[in-house]
Amino acid sequence: MRKFLFSLLILALLALAGAYGYWAALRPNGHYLSDLRIQVAVDQGTPGQNGNLLGIQPELFPGDYQDPERLRRKLEAYLQQARSLGLINPKTIVILPEHIGSWLWIKGEKDEVYQARGRDEAFQWLSLSNPVRFAKAWLSARNGHRGRNARLRMKADEMAADYQALFGGLAKEFGVTLVAGSIVLPTPHIENGVLTPGNGSLFNISVVFGTDGAPLGVPTHQVFPDRDNRRLVQPGDPGDLDVVDTPAGRLGVLIGTDSWYPDNYRRLQAKGVQLLAIPAFVAGPGHWQTPWRGYDLHPPAALPIQPGEVTEQQAWQRLTQAGLTPVGISAGLSVFMHGRFWDVVAEGQSFISHNGQAEEAPAGFGARLINLWL
Repeated sequence: MRKFLFSLLILALLALAGAYGYWAALRPNGHYLSDLRIQVAVDQGTPGQNGNLLGIQPELFPGDYQDPERLRRKLEAYLQQARSLGLINPKTIVILPEHIGSWLWIKGEKDEVYQARGRDEAFQWLSLSNPVRFAKAWLSARNGHRGRNARLRMKADEMAADYQALFGGLAKEFGVTLVAGSIVLPTPHIENGVLTPGNGSLFNISVVFGTDGAPLGVPTHQVFPDRDNRRLVQPGDPGDLDVVDTPAGRLGVLIGTDSWYPDNYRRLQAKGVQLLAIPAFVAGPGHWQTPWRGYDLHPPAALPIQPGEVTEQQAWQRLTQAGLTPVGISAGLSVFMHGRFWDVVAEGQSFISHNGQAEEAPAGFGARLINLWL
């Protein structure tokens, strides 16, 4: 009798394991409606022969990342509308926001992940439906919150491949230089023209793709991660900040809060920078209009503004202008993401820095184009 009951127990456990494995393997990809409209929020300057900086402030949600093809269609629709308005030419530099690639970790997941009420619930569904991959990534996590580290690490190879295929493909399709926001990957590098992750610490990086769809130069690493990012990502080497040649001029990239540090501008100036792209991300809700909390890490010796003196919005604009003006960079464009990822509200208004002035995209719902003719 005992052997019989033991056999039944084993069979029941095997059945449960089989059912769990079948459930975890299911990845339904249902119909998804997404708003593909975008409007011009800022169009500064006069069209000419020097090209333009074109920021795309998208409005994105978890469902946009279930299949990279959905995200491609959305961004492609934005660029098609920009082209129909005469804002795309061979010298156009398109700039996308910080972390637009980082959310690729939710690609191909179960519906429960996208329908979760908050990040913690989404993380739980992610680990339950990827038990082996998540466990391996958790064991190799090197710093910060191991669970959050693991979710960014477990799909690193796929994320890097999707990031390059998506954004390099768009650059080639529209014949533009494209600053592909940023993506968090472990020890990323470009090898034989391919973005390749390693096994080390996580870094927040940006890649610029040329008109042929290939990467230009090396990935830009974020040097001064903000208080949220630095729990997960390692700072890059300031000496590695570089510029790339584009049809519109020599372009530098500063990711997010790196644009608050004057030394970063001087490093780019020493390498002949002319134009600046700043992919950025601010999490709300309401944070854009709250008092600025100050530098999160390594404040400069001379502070142009003090914590609490201005709003977050004013701090971004004034610190960017304070960096641009002394080194003679002719124009910069800061581009933020909009949308909602569970309980994370992405906000911040994209703005142009030119001739000592900032012009910001008006607040409101929906995707925006921010254009500066050079």
